[in-house]
Amino acid sequence: MSAIASVSALGASSVKIWQHYMEGTPLFSDFEASRVSKISTEIETELQQLQQHNDRYKNLDRSVLLAILAAQRCVGRTTFQPEQFGVNIGSSRGATSLFEQYHSYFQQYGKVSPFTSPTTTLGNISSWVAQDLGAEGIQIDHSVTCSTAMHAMLNGIAWLQAGMANTFLAGGSEAAITPFTLAQMKALKLYTTSSNKFACESMRFQKGKNTMVLGEGAAVVLLEKGISERTQAVIAGYGFASETLEHNSSISENAVCFQKSMRRALANAKVQTVDAVVMHAPGTVKGDVAEKKAIDIVFGKQLPLLTSNKWLVGHTFATSGMLSVEMAILMLQKNKFIENPFYANARHLPEELKTVLVNAVGFGGNAVSIILRKP
Repeated sequence: MSAIASVSALGASSVKIWQHYMEGTPLFSDFEASRVSKISTEIETELQQLQQHNDRYKNLDRSVLLAILAAQRCVGRTTFQPEQFGVNIGSSRGATSLFEQYHSYFQQYGKVSPFTSPTTTLGNISSWVAQDLGAEGIQIDHSVTCSTAMHAMLNGIAWLQAGMANTFLAGGSEAAITPFTLAQMKALKLYTTSSNKFACESMRFQKGKNTMVLGEGAAVVLLEKGISERTQAVIAGYGFASETLEHNSSISENAVCFQKSMRRALANAKVQTVDAVVMHAPGTVKGDVAEKKAIDIVFGKQLPLLTSNKWLVGHTFATSGMLSVEMAILMLQKNKFIENPFYANARHLPEELKTVLVNAVGFGGNAVSIILRKP
């Protein structure tokens, strides 16, 4: 992993992001009488400037623009072979804002803008990012809901190992803070009803009600084979799995999908345990507890340190897994573990953090586990 970048409520620079992790103050505000996690004011200004300075970007969805900003930060001055540069940036909800806007116009006037179809297709994200960067390799989009970004990493690994690309940009982008999306989460009875600062109780395993908070943002990672002076972290192992569904948004009581994905990642990395795990832990009663049970079953007495970041930045759907990867990399680089205020780790911190496992799962029980280590 040569570089990683994100744009979210945490900010855009690694310095600002780490500062927010150190301060530990949830980054929530109000929208439609609900708690949400919006991008910072600084990023909002950059988003507007991006549209104003390029006529081609004026009709693009917010999710696409966020992805372009994150990609620009990640790739920077990196030199690459255009035809060997692949892009896979997915989204759970896609062009939610534009779709709702166009549909509302259609209901009112019975017609739509000619931009409607081309700007609301999922393929917008990767193709526009590739256009902006000048990349000419494969451009893939997909939606695996909340594990989308981590599945993009798996695709990147596969393309690099197959020799079909030598540089790969993978990640997720989400701009789903809209009335319709909030209504969907509330219909599932997943959303928090709290209005206090710690509205999302991610990893508070004793809670009696769901406390999910919706966030927005984009995060991408630049993948290359081998280790160089640019290497931020090494993907030591990876695993993925799904499970039999009992409900469209279900996960089994012991999160069988996570048990399988974590075991496969450990086997792939040839290790028995890791120093820490960044949990998916969306702040829902069943989701948090099921993942914790899976971790207990897999690691037993070798239980790693456990943490999450959704209590701080909310659930950014497709982007969430990559924000967790970013958190893991920062902890490895700073050699400092970020505690979760709702969970007390029983074991002491190691003298040096060397390996961190990151979990993500989407509707349908599509789990991904990736182990990162210092280069």
